[in-house]
Amino acid sequence: MTIKKSCIIAAVVTTIGMASAAEESKASGFDLTGNIQTQAYKAFYDNEKENTLDNFWFRANIGGTYSSEDFDAKVTIRMYAPHFNGGADKFQADTYYGNYKWATSGLNLKLGHWKTDTEGAGNFGGYLDQNLSKRGFLVRDYAHDAFELGWKMAGNQLNVMVGTDDGNFNKGYLRVNDDLKLGEALKLGLGYRANVLDPMQYSAVLTHVVDFRARYQGSKQLAVYAEAAAIMTGKDDKVNAASIEAGTAVKPLYSQDTQYFPVYGGVEFPTGGILDKAFAEVEYVANRDELNADADELGWAVGLVKKIGSHGKIQATVYSENKMSDVGFSARLTTSIK
Repeated sequence: MTIKKSCIIAAVVTTIGMASAAEESKASGFDLTGNIQTQAYKAFYDNEKENTLDNFWFRANIGGTYSSEDFDAKVTIRMYAPHFNGGADKFQADTYYGNYKWATSGLNLKLGHWKTDTEGAGNFGGYLDQNLSKRGFLVRDYAHDAFELGWKMAGNQLNVMVGTDDGNFNKGYLRVNDDLKLGEALKLGLGYRANVLDPMQYSAVLTHVVDFRARYQGSKQLAVYAEAAAIMTGKDDKVNAASIEAGTAVKPLYSQDTQYFPVYGGVEFPTGGILDKAFAEVEYVANRDELNADADELGWAVGLVKKIGSHGKIQATVYSENKMSDVGFSARLTTSIK
């Protein structure tokens, strides 16, 4: 048998094997997932940078999901090439969790590393988890290392989470979130979060966050949504620069003895089938300059989402940064492998 014939036979056997494995995995509830993402950002104002683009990268995400009546799981690895990571390849664990389910009672227990996103559409929101000093293009999801007990009953989903911020469970938080669906159009959300684990081992002040969300879907492409929160940080003289430097105290999420009440609203509007989604948002945070120097209290964003065939999706947003007049543009193309 010639080498050429051997290669052809090997290729055929390999193809049949891969197809068989794919069918077997599909039948068992396991599915491979993956995508390639391209993102770029450009400031339209003078930010004292002389670059073609202010930020650009390619990255890949690959992993697998498993789903059955009593158990779900997901693992995703994220990869960056050397040009986008200071000259070295970068691999990071993006998502990994197991989720045990008991259908008769509506209970589930989830554990691992995963992300939540309580935001409505574009650049703002996610107040339950994100620090107010962060806002911008697709920055609302937040990663947790946690245990979470969930309870689903009719249109209500309650989740109680205990998350950690270190490898000893010395730092962490309690997160309670309830999502309620009223009919087909109205969705409400109420959440609470506080860093209750921190004072157990360190001197620490608590930051309490209460978050309320609402979304009304008038039609397939017409919706209005809003989110508001109260963020309150306590005070303790034992928590200071010296004790934080010595490692006996935890640095507060916000300055001590502060209160913030962020709010934002948005609307998704139809485009006659040209786009899959288009939206406009406005946010207000009093005293934002305490968080970002010289920042305006108001912010705005206008964005779009368009699917490209069966494997692509482009998301683009024009938005204000620190100043209302500081206009930035960001776009992301996601190319799905499977």
